[in-house]
Amino acid sequence: MPSAHPCATPRSILITGASSGLGAALARAYAAPGVTLFLGGRDEARLAAVAGACRAAGAHARIQVGDVTAAPALAGWIVACDQVAPLDLVIANAGISAGTGGLGESDAQTRALFAINGDGVVNTVLPAIELMRPRRRGQIALVSSLAGFRGLGGAPAYCATKAMVRVWGEGLRGALAGDGVGVSVICPGFVATPMTDRNRFPMPWRWSAERAAAHIRRELARGRGRIAFPAPLAALAWLAAALPDALIDRIGRWLPAKDAAE
Repeated sequence: MPSAHPCATPRSILITGASSGLGAALARAYAAPGVTLFLGGRDEARLAAVAGACRAAGAHARIQVGDVTAAPALAGWIVACDQVAPLDLVIANAGISAGTGGLGESDAQTRALFAINGDGVVNTVLPAIELMRPRRRGQIALVSSLAGFRGLGGAPAYCATKAMVRVWGEGLRGALAGDGVGVSVICPGFVATPMTDRNRFPMPWRWSAERAAAHIRRELARGRGRIAFPAPLAALAWLAAALPDALIDRIGRWLPAKDAAE
């Protein structure tokens, strides 16, 4: 099945989770004269600051405060953005990170991870598909993680949600290629963001958010199906997925647990 041709220079871009971290860095990376950015997030002050930086770079930037778990409101915003400037690229980036903290995951934390990291991505992607498919063009990027290649005892729900995003995105890529809609799955390792600043364990090959955003932009322009980085950590994640359970169980006892949500 042929791959959809990517938009090398998208002019209308929607990004969820754009108020900080990787989402904010992606907004700044795409900001340029002639580009319209639609930036969604939950923190109005931080969103406004990101939008201001994008406008300083010459872009048109509009913000929307909201929660990706509110499906009808999110879909309405996406449709409204498309009416202003037909969307070339939608990046489903909003997500949270949390683990067991060595004490196990609570019911509330587990459900919050699935609601935001799982349902939130679905709530973003489905309206985008409905808009792009009839005109047979557009590109959708889903932000997963290298943690989605193998479930780890220190963050079972987080790993599960990122695995869901990765596998669903890979399936959508094939399903939508014949409709002219490109789909890419982004699988970062450690990126320097407020989310990972909470980790109290070594984070090898940690990239800055700016470096990660520049890399993602280049690979999306090429239409890459899976954008996994950095290469050494991606190789280890792929290897972990192939290792037998008994070995992973032993290794897992020595791995640090993510902090529980605050």
